[in-house]
Amino acid sequence: MKIEVRQGAIQDLEAALIVVNLFEGVTEPRGATHAVDQALAGRIGEVLSWGDFRGKLNETALLYPGADFPAKRVLIVGLGKQEEFDLDKVRQVSATAARKARSIGVTEYATIVHGAGAAGLDAAEAAQALAEGTLLSQYRFTQHRTETDTLDEEKQLDTVHVLVFSAELVETIEHGVRVGEAIAAAVNWVRDLVNQPANYATPSILAEEARRMAEAAGLSFQAIGPAEMRQLGMGALLGVAQGSVQEPRLIILEHNPGRREDPPVVLVGKGITFDSGGISLKRSENMEAMKGDMAGAAAVMGAMRAISTLCISQRVVGLMPATENLPSGSAYKPGDVVKTIIGKTIEVTNTDAEGRLVLADALGYAQRYEPAAVIDLATLTGACVVALGQVAAGLFSTDDDLVARIEAASRVTAEKVWRMPLWPEYGEQIKSEVADMKNTGGRPAGAITAAMLLRKFVGDLPWAHLDIAGVSGSDKDRPYQPKGATGYGVRLLVEMLRSFDTPIPAAI
Repeated sequence: MKIEVRQGAIQDLEAALIVVNLFEGVTEPRGATHAVDQALAGRIGEVLSWGDFRGKLNETALLYPGADFPAKRVLIVGLGKQEEFDLDKVRQVSATAARKARSIGVTEYATIVHGAGAAGLDAAEAAQALAEGTLLSQYRFTQHRTETDTLDEEKQLDTVHVLVFSAELVETIEHGVRVGEAIAAAVNWVRDLVNQPANYATPSILAEEARRMAEAAGLSFQAIGPAEMRQLGMGALLGVAQGSVQEPRLIILEHNPGRREDPPVVLVGKGITFDSGGISLKRSENMEAMKGDMAGAAAVMGAMRAISTLCISQRVVGLMPATENLPSGSAYKPGDVVKTIIGKTIEVTNTDAEGRLVLADALGYAQRYEPAAVIDLATLTGACVVALGQVAAGLFSTDDDLVARIEAASRVTAEKVWRMPLWPEYGEQIKSEVADMKNTGGRPAGAITAAMLLRKFVGDLPWAHLDIAGVSGSDKDRPYQPKGATGYGVRLLVEMLRSFDTPIPAAI
């Protein structure tokens, strides 16, 4: 699908459909909507007076103007309350318009940039949000389907024209749209990776996907296998992997690799390509969803793709430890002790707490880069889902400045985070009598004790951990988020990295 920016007045455009908007409670159209209303001899105003359309967020009204108007259809989309309007509302209403256009069989339409007028949003940021919402809303995962249904039979959107009235703003809007396109493409690619069945996304296949992407994006790529892992002393990652015939991989991507003098930001993503729980077997109900236990690794891969496309100045390294966690005669067992890359030992009390083990070795490996900051993402604990549901990721960190950057990025992207404590008392729960620590601390504060273990592998580095177990997938259909993998973390990381060389934005 293409998004084209052009200068002109939307009321003069010959098109199958044009999209305008209204805030909730508005009785007289303004801006571009007012211009369209005048050209329609007040028909939008009539709709408002009838009460058929109130401008509530994502509400729509479709008009058929007739032969005297250049466009065949006019779609009005509700922006909600003006005082609550923000960039995420731009994404939502842009997605709503795109989905409505597709549902009525339109393959090409024109729209104004929602929020760049009366709402007072930055024009480039609003254009970026428009592109993101439009493209993210069209995502479908149909690779393995051979039969069609109503969704498949809908016509695909081919082109969206973004009409800009002011010639002075065309370049600004164009830039915003291209940024949004790059980010949305990365998110949709990540959704594909996470939605893939585990037999189509083994550790070696995931590494191959990363290699192909790196080659296209201009990133450096390396994949470490079992032999080198043994040389490095990555006993925790190898311990988790030993129950599967699929070999593990540590996937390494680097952006701006030539700038060796610059401390990088290191992103680490949990890549359990299927998690049965190992010997501590999960219940069979909904186990198929465990193909998505590599959503953290996929998000890091997607973020690396996007920052390369956007030519972000910061040096960035992505580390993705990838393995399956399966039960077998060779699988690691409760009671085993594994030795990590930094020499610390971990007693395994539950083989279904494997994510923190593979991350421990990856975080230990990250220290060799002497990074400016380390951020890891992982579908780590059900406890975090209990605490925060499917609304926000749990944020744990040793560095207030890094938290401020992540929270600022979260406000822009609407990928919500909520900071959780790392008080020393929680560390008591993972003390072991036979090793340096144990990999579980019991049911109380389960998300926190998992983070406490990870903390032991970053030393004094600025570090943040995002537990994305509740937000990596959605069981509801939302405007720019179809059911399934969300691609959570890509937009958050990219936004944070885009502003890494700038002062920390003040909290709102």
